[in-house]
Amino acid sequence: MLQTTAILGVAAAALGMVLTPGPNMMYLVSRTVAQGRRAGLISLAGVAAGFGVYLLAAAVGITAVFAVVPGLYLGLKLAGAGYLLWLAWQAVRPGGTSVFAPVELPVDPARRLFTMGFVTNLLNPKIAIMYMALIPQFVDPGRGALWLQSLSLGAVQIAVALAVNALIVLGAAGLASFLTARPLWLRTQRYLMGTALGTIAILLATDRTRPAPA
Repeated sequence: MLQTTAILGVAAAALGMVLTPGPNMMYLVSRTVAQGRRAGLISLAGVAAGFGVYLLAAAVGITAVFAVVPGLYLGLKLAGAGYLLWLAWQAVRPGGTSVFAPVELPVDPARRLFTMGFVTNLLNPKIAIMYMALIPQFVDPGRGALWLQSLSLGAVQIAVALAVNALIVLGAAGLASFLTARPLWLRTQRYLMGTALGTIAILLATDRTRPAPA
């Protein structure tokens, strides 16, 4: 039986994470703007499948491996921070473009859209850290099977993330049109996203949280 505080804690963390810029948001927005809402929703289905992989990994105790071999966790964390810094630079560098700016992208078939959403989520350092370090902190050995608690809390995170991402996909085209008509706003959005990504990368690299066996 999960504590209400655990459910609310994971839900709040999931909401904060999905609302901050990251690989998932950037891919879903850019694909939706370039190819339409249907493409964005198919991509989101791939993202959901990626969440499923993390959920199963947490349930079978992969976190314990990182707890026993902290060097693996540190490597994952630093690699993720480096990736976010690279995304931040792509956003703020001279000549960079906003994810909301209309660009010519090849029209991908549904299978590729799904696969790219899946891979993007698997490589998303924010999601990896959440499942490896954050969710296990809310698991209580005194409240039943650890794997079931991990599955339940992961399901909370997935529900929040998919709901918010679906709203982002549905509103991306309209927001892109709004920002495109206002170049200053579009440029401001680009720098805000780059700053947010850079801040997350620094926090990720300097965070001292360690994964706990779940």
